[in-house]
Amino acid sequence: MKVLLIDDHPLILSALKTVIQGLGDHVSVVGAASAAEARGVLAADPDFDLVLLDLALGDAHGFDVLTEFRAQYPAVPVVVVSASDRSSDVIHAVDLGAMGFVPKRASNDILFEALNVVMSGGIYVPPMTLRSFDEIGASAPAAAGSVPQALNVVREQAEAGEVQKTPPLASLGLTPRQTDVLALLLQGKPNKLIARDLNLSVETVKDHVAAVLRALNVSSRTQAVLAVSQMTHQGGINAWRNPSR
Repeated sequence: MKVLLIDDHPLILSALKTVIQGLGDHVSVVGAASAAEARGVLAADPDFDLVLLDLALGDAHGFDVLTEFRAQYPAVPVVVVSASDRSSDVIHAVDLGAMGFVPKRASNDILFEALNVVMSGGIYVPPMTLRSFDEIGASAPAAAGSVPQALNVVREQAEAGEVQKTPPLASLGLTPRQTDVLALLLQGKPNKLIARDLNLSVETVKDHVAAVLRALNVSSRTQAVLAVSQMTHQGGINAWRNPSR
C-alpha cells in the first residue's frame, strides 16, 4: 500500500509517517509539507492507494485541496486528518468526497481502524456528538419532517445516560438490490457509476437511492453516510464492503 501524507507541520508529518509505516512492511509512505509539493508528487506518480490530508495547510485551504484531488484523482481515497474535530468540518469533508475523517487527537488504534474501513471500501467518521445531529438536520430539510430515526434513538439513549448506539442496518428492511445501492453510495459513487456497476438504468438507481434515503429517514447522501457511520463498525459500515452480485 502506498500512502501520501500531506501536513505542513514537520513533527506531525514525521509522527504520522512512523504510525502508518507501523501497519506493516508492505506500506510505503511519502510525505508532502504543502499542497504544492503534494500536487507535484501526484503529478509525477498518481499511483497512490491513499491520501491523508491535513486541513490546515500554509499554502492552500484543505477543503479546496480535497475538492481538487477528488476531481483529478477520483480513484484515490482521501482521508482528512485534522486538529479540528468540529462536526461541521466532518460533514463538509464527507460532502466534498472524503472517505474518512480522523481527528489528530485520536489514538493510533482509531487511525488504524479508520484506514482499514476506508481501504475496504467504506467511509469512516468519528463518533458524532448530539450537537452534530442538530447540524445534520440543519444542513438540509429533514425527510418526512423529522430527523433520522436512528439518530432519534441515539438522542433517547444519551438522555438516559446510555452508550450511544444505533439500530443495526438489518433493521432497515432494505431489499438485496437496495443493499447493493447503499454499499456503493457509501463508497461515494454517483448514480451513473452505481448504475454501471450493478448493470441498472440510472433511473432505476435513482429510485433505489430514494428508497434507501427513506429507509434511513434522511434527505441527502451526506446525511445517509453520517447516519450509517453511527452504527457499530462490525455491524454497520463494514457489513457493506462487498455488494452482492
